[in-house]
Amino acid sequence: MRESRLKIFSGNSNRQLAEEICRSVGVPLGEATVTAFPDGESFVKINENVRGQDVYIVQSTCPPTNHHLVELLIMIDAARRASAQRITAVIPFYGYARQDRKDQPRVPITAKLVANLLVAAGATRILTMDLHSQQIQGFFDIPVDHLFASPVFFEHLKGKIKTDNLVVCSPDVGGMKMAAAYADVLGAALGLVAKKRKTATKVEAISIVGDVAGHDILLVDDITETAGTLTAAAKILREHGARSVRAAVSHCILNDVAVERLKSGLIDELITTNTTPVDTKGLPITVLNVGPILGQAIQRINSNESVTGLFRIKGF
Repeated sequence: MRESRLKIFSGNSNRQLAEEICRSVGVPLGEATVTAFPDGESFVKINENVRGQDVYIVQSTCPPTNHHLVELLIMIDAARRASAQRITAVIPFYGYARQDRKDQPRVPITAKLVANLLVAAGATRILTMDLHSQQIQGFFDIPVDHLFASPVFFEHLKGKIKTDNLVVCSPDVGGMKMAAAYADVLGAALGLVAKKRKTATKVEAISIVGDVAGHDILLVDDITETAGTLTAAAKILREHGARSVRAAVSHCILNDVAVERLKSGLIDELITTNTTPVDTKGLPITVLNVGPILGQAIQRINSNESVTGLFRIKGF
């Protein structure tokens, strides 16, 4: 039997997701040593032959962000120096994505810097999911396959919610396009919560656009870290008579502040994915598996097929 040209390796950021991807593809996770020296320097050794192989390296750049980013860069360099034919960086969560523009004097565009580093290390393709802003794809001079977690959310929500009483809300103006897409597919009404950010961790919701009284609300966003935006939106929605509030967020990087805010009970259910490791801590958090959709994308890339079919929504 001819040996497969497909090899999947994982860094330390989200090995469980890498195993889910391998289970979906039907290949074993590649053997690699990814560790650190006592002084904190990362060390990588690929323990199997990758010469001429199609290599996929799975690594979310979630906290500790800098450490996981450097791990990914070193793994790419190791694969390149081992003569891999093609190296795809599979980055389910792309860190630094919120630093995608120069909105103040003398600040960097770090999302572009990270793109440059990945290409310089030797990545020949990027596979990622729900970028904070779609223009980040243009920061790369190599192909980028940008997937969406929405089909996984729709499959979960199907039959669980009554769409005739549903209002999809964006917790800020920037998320209106995503909210409109969800509302269109779910056949729901659309709403908006206007907010004012006071500090990096404190947000104040100031007004609502749309009718929410007596309705079930679905807040949609791409990322939450402190849950400030979500809980502020949920608070004002409940004050305006919302019957229930759920949130669907692609990437959850919950810190201690977020955990305390979620304990308030303002959000009935937080639905997220395993693009980053999520510790539910007994909170009403549902974690959906995006391993199969990433696995399908890897198989299609490996066989030079289109990934467009992965965007089709079934059952709606």
